[in-house]
Amino acid sequence: MSQLFDVHPDNPQPRLLKQAVQLLARGGVLAVPTDSSYALVCHLDDKTAADRLRRIRQVDDKHHLTLLCRDLSELASYARVDNRQYRLLKQATPGPYTFILEASKEVPRRLSHPSRKTIGLRVPGHNALLALLDLHNAPLLATTLIPPGETAPLNDAQEIRERFQHDLAGVIDAGACTLEPTTVIDLTPMGTGGQPELVRQGKGALALLGM
Repeated sequence: MSQLFDVHPDNPQPRLLKQAVQLLARGGVLAVPTDSSYALVCHLDDKTAADRLRRIRQVDDKHHLTLLCRDLSELASYARVDNRQYRLLKQATPGPYTFILEASKEVPRRLSHPSRKTIGLRVPGHNALLALLDLHNAPLLATTLIPPGETAPLNDAQEIRERFQHDLAGVIDAGACTLEPTTVIDLTPMGTGGQPELVRQGKGALALLGM
């Protein structure tokens, strides 16, 4: 049975989040709230955990996984970011946006897109998740928690725990999230003078990005 961590959405209890971090360190996959929908997360450097995360979602290595970062400076350590891209990122972080960028050497090759060498990156605006990232002291590998064969993400911690109790080490409950995933923007065309491209319209408003 997955552990359930009932935390305050604005002032999460460090004691409970430290227990969740211990599960990550032992290779566990967690369901965590974000400022869009719930997400699955695991340790960035744990191949077995990353494989389990993909298996739960039933996605292959061509599906873009996302690195959840604490801030823009951490994000820039895991992606190649030019000045144009940085200005746009600064406008939209933290927030419900996922950006596709060229992965830096800090990202294990097995995690980037096999042909494009790109990775999704995000700075979430959710206090409980940011506190978890701070205690973990590194980005987390993530994907939106959309059950296999379904199109909508889950947003209720109790339901997630019941449906995935044998797959997840833990579920962080900070109240219901929205049912909208992030807006996904591909910034790689900007590296050759092009414009950002919309991959998926979600919670993040395009107007904020001038699109």
